[in-house]
Amino acid sequence: MTISPDQATWFAQTFAALADNVERAVLGKRHVVDLVLTAMLSEGHVLLEDVPGTGKTSLARAVAQSVQGTTTRIQFTPDLLPGDITGITVYDQKSGEFSFHEGPVFANIVLADEINRASPKTQAALLEVMEEGHVTIDGVTRSVGKPFLVLATQNPVEQAGTYRLPEAQLDRFLLRTSLGYPDHAATVRILDRGATPIGELAPIITPGALVGMSELAGEVYVDALVLDYIARIVDATRSADEVRLGVSIRGALALTRATRTAAAAQGRTYATPDDVKRLAVPVLAHRLILHPEAEFDGVTAEAVIGQVLLDVTPPTRREGA
Repeated sequence: MTISPDQATWFAQTFAALADNVERAVLGKRHVVDLVLTAMLSEGHVLLEDVPGTGKTSLARAVAQSVQGTTTRIQFTPDLLPGDITGITVYDQKSGEFSFHEGPVFANIVLADEINRASPKTQAALLEVMEEGHVTIDGVTRSVGKPFLVLATQNPVEQAGTYRLPEAQLDRFLLRTSLGYPDHAATVRILDRGATPIGELAPIITPGALVGMSELAGEVYVDALVLDYIARIVDATRSADEVRLGVSIRGALALTRATRTAAAAQGRTYATPDDVKRLAVPVLAHRLILHPEAEFDGVTAEAVIGQVLLDVTPPTRREGA
């Protein structure tokens, strides 16, 4: 089943309305807002690498407000335990039974602040829920519901007392991006109280309708030539001289899902190579592990993906044309 032109038009209009609404609270960051919404509608998660005070919490709350969803914030610290995230079972002496107390991961939008400050054991508590959408505690599996988005942050500057995210966890983030500082015009508007308070944002869509949007995005047609293009990009990352470990098949699937959503957000029923190129860096760069010599020479994963996009020739026609 393929998404119809009318459905694609509705998708694009709703996507734009959501982005406009969020941007009222997070001024001058339309590109990042679009990426976060793309990740959520692709049933993925976002890693924000940014310095403190750039609006990461405001972004998470604005997205949740726009979709009438619930939002929680977890401040990761070295003494945080896995149960502090997923929840625990507590014995009730009056009833003589165990009852489950939900952790903050049971929300539509979960802001995992400074995720690299928690121990690897606590970070691992997020692996199952990010991949499967549920947690298993004391042998009982509980769903966190839909939509579900983990918006994790880490400070790229201050590394004292932090734990590097393991590759298995990085691979579970659909994309990585950065808010960065607003430009001069946006800064002036913020100082002049131009940003709309989060509580005043009008909800645009219900969580149930958002799940329906996500299902529609999955029906966008991706031509065999575009799939081949994605596969060739992924293969090229594995053979690049600077790369020790290239993009996994999970990364290729993530790029395909995000490409479908990006096409629908443009009101199209089909994906194009330009959709792939636009998303390749945020979706793939954080999955690369570079050789230490390349890192020492100042090579970045983003630069490697950029070179791969230059080297790999995109298709110029649709299959059967």
